[in-house]
Amino acid sequence: MGGVHVIEHPLVQHKLTLMREVGRSTKGFRQLLNEIGMLLCYEVTRDLPLEQIEIETPLTKMQAPMLAGKKLVFAPILRAGVGFLDGMLELVPSARVAHIGLYRDPKTLVAVEYYFKAPHDIAERLVIVMDPMLATANSATAAIERIKERGARDIRFVCLLAAPEGVAKLRAEHPDVEIWTASIDSHLNDHGYIVPGLGDAGDRMYGTK
Repeated sequence: MGGVHVIEHPLVQHKLTLMREVGRSTKGFRQLLNEIGMLLCYEVTRDLPLEQIEIETPLTKMQAPMLAGKKLVFAPILRAGVGFLDGMLELVPSARVAHIGLYRDPKTLVAVEYYFKAPHDIAERLVIVMDPMLATANSATAAIERIKERGARDIRFVCLLAAPEGVAKLRAEHPDVEIWTASIDSHLNDHGYIVPGLGDAGDRMYGTK
């Protein structure tokens, strides 16, 4: 599928299976989401540009690679997207963070915004929007639209699970935004949940249901 990257690394798939299990504790789920976020970060940043700089080791001077240009912005969609954040910041502690507060209306499934805060220079940075679930894609498309309104043009989307319906909608509305996910599941049910999925990621993270 064009513009969609399914991460099949064994550690990612193993941790995803653990997270799907209905009996997984809140603590265990949250820890696994943090760990898998770090692994997904490796994949979504695999092609970042490098430049050669001169450094001095204990033995000699040398040319060595460093990230080129502006750094990253991590943009979690509240609240579940925050579960990825700590793991990604462990890898890229210099990254800026944008917060996008959206909730899904339970009747219409439309995304409703309640908070937005982003770095002033977001237009000059690669923005990685993150949310564990790409279900209807209403939240993802709304979040990306807000990021674009602030000038961002280099955007990637990372999720744990995706439904074919959500992938199709996000690619249709934002064909310039590529998707990284650990799995594309079967379908959405009548309530907009991914099947087989893992339930509501936010509720499982925070023990709110």
